[in-house]
Amino acid sequence: MKMLERLVPRTCRPARPSTDELRTSVLRMLLSDLKYAQIEKRAALDDADSIQVVRRAIKKRKESIDLYEKGGRPDLVQKETAELKILEEFAPAELDETTVRKKVEEVIADLQATDKKDMGRVMKEVLSRYKGQIDGKVAQKIVSEKLGV
Repeated sequence: MKMLERLVPRTCRPARPSTDELRTSVLRMLLSDLKYAQIEKRAALDDADSIQVVRRAIKKRKESIDLYEKGGRPDLVQKETAELKILEEFAPAELDETTVRKKVEEVIADLQATDKKDMGRVMKEVLSRYKGQIDGKVAQKIVSEKLGV
C-alpha cells in the first residue's frame, strides 16, 4: 500500500474543500477499501496488493454500468462512469488487445497448447505472468479464439 497509501490522501485533500463531492466520496471509498484489505491481510499492503484493490473497485463499477444500462438507468450509468474515471487514475494502464493477443500467443507456444482442454492451463499462466496488466475477460476471449473453443 506504499504508493497508493501516500497518493490517495494527497489527492483527496484538495478535493475536500472544493465542491467535488463525487471525487471526495470515491477517494474515501478507495481509502476504506485499502484499509480493509490491509486488515484482512493482517500486514501492510505492497503496491501489487493495492493495485489489485483498485482493479477490484474498477471491476465493480464496470459491472454496475452494464447492469444499469440494461435496467434503463442513465443517471446511475453516468454516476458510475464518473466514478470509474476517477478510479482509473490510480490503476496502471492495462495492455491493449493487440498486445494481449501477442502475449497469449507466446504463452500458448510456450505451453504447446493445442485444444480446448489446455485452456485452463493457458489462462492460469497468462494471468500469473501478466498479473494486473491484462483483463481476464479479454484474455479468455483471445485464448478461446486461439484454441478453437
